[in-house]
Amino acid sequence: MFSRSQMSYEALALPDRVRLSDAEALAGARAAHDEIRTRHTIRDFTDQPVPREIIEACVQAAGTAPSGANHQPWHFVAISDPGLKQRIRDEAEIEEKKFYEGGAGDEWLRALEPIGTNADKPHLSTAPWLIVIFAQRWGAFDDGTRFKNYYVPESVGIATGFLIWALHRAGLSMLTHTPNPMKFLNDALGRPASEKPTMILAVGHAAENAKVPAVAKMKKPLSEILSIRD
Repeated sequence: MFSRSQMSYEALALPDRVRLSDAEALAGARAAHDEIRTRHTIRDFTDQPVPREIIEACVQAAGTAPSGANHQPWHFVAISDPGLKQRIRDEAEIEEKKFYEGGAGDEWLRALEPIGTNADKPHLSTAPWLIVIFAQRWGAFDDGTRFKNYYVPESVGIATGFLIWALHRAGLSMLTHTPNPMKFLNDALGRPASEKPTMILAVGHAAENAKVPAVAKMKKPLSEILSIRD
């Protein structure tokens, strides 16, 4: 929680400075690519338990992400309780059924055909953990007065990326899931009106028979995602 007494500027010397040669930097960048390219979105999980401490460490890493005015406008709810996971699955599948029965529109449904998804979401109850990510539209000082958060979608998106990377580094697989609408998550998890759910991450270990859609391996080449002006 922020205090009004913390709202003044103080300059600190840069901590944790890293100095690499160009060769070392390039090797590091290529190693990062080689590592992250082994991350795959899956829907087939085992129920093998994952220690709570691992989830806590990954969320702690996510919490270091940059954010607008350093307001850190995010909150993560990690769920392992089987009954609560089942409730989330049941309510998510209600929305998913509406989506796949025409609520999404023909174009969107055609775009999803190569992914092979449908309204059944067993991963929401099978995966040992669900992490629900909330965006905080406003915050409160320690005296209870409200303040506005800035660049909330961008900040939460960066933190989510940090979380996905950390989970991958921990040897875990995940699935990003965004039922629409997601307001039911506020009620299920007791989160305030100031927070908007943005995503559910199903987290755990991949089943022995886990599959990925072939289209998921088709990534745009560098020439299509990068322009350089030098």
